[in-house]
Amino acid sequence: MPKNFESNPELRDKSRELRRNMTFEERQLWYHFLRNYEIHFSRQRVIGNYIADFYCRKANLVIEIDGAQHYTPDSITYDKTRTEYFKSCGIEVLCFLNRDINRNFENVCAHIDKKVKSRMGESLLSQLR
Repeated sequence: MPKNFESNPELRDKSRELRRNMTFEERQLWYHFLRNYEIHFSRQRVIGNYIADFYCRKANLVIEIDGAQHYTPDSITYDKTRTEYFKSCGIEVLCFLNRDINRNFENVCAHIDKKVKSRMGESLLSQLR
């Protein structure tokens, strides 16, 4: 991962604004799961020239929550480029739709938990407990 991936002051300000104005689905995932998860997650984390909805440094994992604004051709291209950048940094990206959060919240949380544990390895997790 690039050393100065938070060097863009505009994005730092934008990430703070996004933390203050999270969507309903982002708030749901943050306050009812990720905030108190055993492995630390950050909200609206600047990575390179992009802002990830949620980022877990220890698992090198980004979680994106996509609403209707992500279905336009420009947004689809942007999201693909962002995901490719994250992958080039060794970061895996999990994408969920708003409806996943609203209709299958427990399954979303279980999927995230399973992915974090598989990326970190059970032995490392047992040392953290």
